Amino acid sequence: MSKVFVIDSEKRPLNPIHPAQARQLLRNKKAAIFRSFPFTIIFKEARPDSPVTKLRLKLDPGAKTTGIALVSDNTGEVVFAAELKHRGFVIRDALTSRRQLRRSRRNRKTRYRQPRFLNRTHPQGWLAPSLQSRIENIRTWVKRLRKLASIGEISQELVRFDMQLLRNPEIEGKEYQQGTLAGYETREYLLEKWNRQCAYCGVQNVPLQIEHIHPRSKGGSNSITNLALSCEKCNIKKGTKDIRDFLKKDPIKLQRILAQAKKSLADTAAANATKYVLLKALKATGLTVECGSGGLTKFNRNNQKLPKTHWLDAACVGKSTPILKTKGIKPLLITANGHGTRQSCRTDKFGFPNRYVPQFKFVNGFQTGDIVKAVVTNGKKIGVYVGRIAVRTTGNFDISTKKGLIQGISHKYCKAIHKKDGYSYGAN
Repeated sequence: MSKVFVIDSEKRPLNPIHPAQARQLLRNKKAAIFRSFPFTIIFKEARPDSPVTKLRLKLDPGAKTTGIALVSDNTGEVVFAAELKHRGFVIRDALTSRRQLRRSRRNRKTRYRQPRFLNRTHPQGWLAPSLQSRIENIRTWVKRLRKLASIGEISQELVRFDMQLLRNPEIEGKEYQQGTLAGYETREYLLEKWNRQCAYCGVQNVPLQIEHIHPRSKGGSNSITNLALSCEKCNIKKGTKDIRDFLKKDPIKLQRILAQAKKSLADTAAANATKYVLLKALKATGLTVECGSGGLTKFNRNNQKLPKTHWLDAACVGKSTPILKTKGIKPLLITANGHGTRQSCRTDKFGFPNRYVPQFKFVNGFQTGDIVKAVVTNGKKIGVYVGRIAVRTTGNFDISTKKGLIQGISHKYCKAIHKKDGYSYGAN
């Protein structure tokens, strides 16, 4: 399992320790719990002379989930692992809903208003909120982990595919391009481009082969736009035929494949642009930032025979990857939920206000979203309940536990475990 973070009384990060050692320190009352997620203890005395080993923070940014790993370069031990789930698509859907409501209201109220001109310009470097939120999530967790562990360097998977490698085979020398890594770059790109299925019959979950759309024997090139994925059966059947001869009885499929071959990965291009903004943010921390490609990540992971997960991808990022020790590691599952909404009232599905939002935020020191432990000793609801609360002005809260919703628990029985921070947590 992941190790426990340790800080001294002056909040200086020390070397992470085994959970059993942390339990012993808590039993002996030499330390106290500082944070629940990720679990951190704090010594009750300062330890300025304790030796501290620098760790490397590794990141594998993704559109939906980002892998995070803290690795010791000296021993190869994975100290901490996490998978951060972003809320970019939630933000996109919320903005779409808001746009639709406003447009509907505008058509009802000001039906004949002339379109406005140039009122939607954005400053240079602007990113869509759904993309910006992903960068902010990663920055938040880099900042948090730097407070809990001594981080000396950062490794980031900068691009999913080395586009220069695919376009210009001589960019970094013949040996690099004709080696094993070049094949990983090309294959990963094609798997993404052709949706991990045969271009001709659409079969999935079978071994796929790289195939030339226009055969080499008839003047076809090795360009990435002339490559597709094919199952063995279709590859043998096509042989050295030109695609127009092979699919002359199915012109619709022919046009689809030719169009797909010329199509670029727009989502990947957008993600790559976002990663450069993230790279700039990581360099602003003052730490050394190492960059690697997705092909190199897969090469490292396959060499060590590791399964594909987000946190293991993160641990395998970059040329600095040592022989990893991953036995027993359970990643912390982090989901970005945001900090609520600024709406002063709620609306129905037509956009009309139907209920008000209370102005208060805290009740008896608690706010909606806090994780609490309630030990109820009296009444009909005697028991121990752990979960997130929804506060009420009466002082009786609702607690969402794993077994369901428990209503009407007095604040007197509640003790905060983790204050609301915009994220929810779980274990794999």
